[in-house]
Amino acid sequence: MNFIVEPSAVRNATVSVPGDKSISHRALMLGGIAKGRTEISGFLAGEDCLATLGAMSAMGVSIEQPEVTRIVVHGVGLHGLRAPSAALNLGNSGTAMRLMTGLLSGQSFSTVLTGDASLTARPMQRVISPLSEMGAIIESNSGLPPLSITGRFPLSAIDYLLPVASAQVKSAVLLAGLYARGTTIVTEPAVTRDHTERMLAAMGAAIEVSGARVSIDGEQGLKGCQVTVPADLSSAAFVILATLLAKTDAEVVIKSVGVNPTRTGVIDILQSMGGDIGLENQRWFGQEPVADIRVRSSVLHGRVVDPALVSLAIDEFPVLFVAAAAANGQTVFSGIAELRVKESDRIASMATGLRALGIEVDEFEDGATVHGGSFCAGTVPSNGDHRVAMSFAVAGSVATGAVTIADVAAVNTSFPEFSECMSSIGVSITATGESRQ
Repeated sequence: MNFIVEPSAVRNATVSVPGDKSISHRALMLGGIAKGRTEISGFLAGEDCLATLGAMSAMGVSIEQPEVTRIVVHGVGLHGLRAPSAALNLGNSGTAMRLMTGLLSGQSFSTVLTGDASLTARPMQRVISPLSEMGAIIESNSGLPPLSITGRFPLSAIDYLLPVASAQVKSAVLLAGLYARGTTIVTEPAVTRDHTERMLAAMGAAIEVSGARVSIDGEQGLKGCQVTVPADLSSAAFVILATLLAKTDAEVVIKSVGVNPTRTGVIDILQSMGGDIGLENQRWFGQEPVADIRVRSSVLHGRVVDPALVSLAIDEFPVLFVAAAAANGQTVFSGIAELRVKESDRIASMATGLRALGIEVDEFEDGATVHGGSFCAGTVPSNGDHRVAMSFAVAGSVATGAVTIADVAAVNTSFPEFSECMSSIGVSITATGESRQ
């Protein structure tokens, strides 16, 4: 499947984007090992989260889906999971694989985790190392999936310093920590998204957070709860940028978006470039802060992006590359080497695609310098990466001619309604070819 995007006139609108992917994953996993009922509203029914749902079901968790975005999980308790009858296929989801590895490390059975071609090329040694130190036996293909996990209970609590800031690795160790004897401590080099910590606290875990240090007491059960999932800021980012770059005056409001401060780096960066972005109607969905985001078309200016913001915007850098390409002057990104081991090498993917659209990009090991300009018509590869595909769709909306983005089926992993949402604000986008099933 491809996207064809024509030069567009963004119009005033109020829109919604789907539920947060990170929170949806965690609600399924934690709800599954809690006691009692966890009701999830605003669930993201994308392929990644549905893979997690399937995996939890395969381990004996009863899950109902009375509506597309409403899920009821009947938790089996900390020790109630059963060995699945076959390998658990987690599709394209690195989040599911890394968090599930932590969860399964404390079980009394063996499990194999696998995924698609993209996932089986992503590094897993970063979770294997601390979990092995805790006592799990994990076999891999030289640090790559499939992973064969032989769990152990109780695990040994550890005091672990992450070599690279990663919410997924932190979360994997915390989930394993539920099955450890004693207190498990995780310290990061920089603060990353804290959805796991917030949800664990809401479900009754003995967890303490102090800056980039998190500790959790093991052998403590969880209690099911109500989880209202806010709209995903990572998905809202595409609507935000399309509005900022609009050629005519435009104002778009995106409803009920999660604005957890460990996620709002993309807003901070775009505001620092001159973007007119405001938060309104700020409130809480349980443990998570939420707001309506009002965006007005703006003139963006290049800047040197503070590396301290990287961990707060790690998933939004593809869209920030497009913002930089449309800005006046140069923008420098550094400290983003982690992008090279995402669903694609996102630094290379964005540099290649931007060059195909007439933008000069100087790529280096842990970042790039993007020279602002105008997008020409052209065809760009997405490399099977959902965020790359959607970012270039935004570029196409302000190009001088039609832009074709190839191989965009992966958009269904996180934002199945992407083309409809963008059309609703005036972006001329057409999906062509067969979608994967």
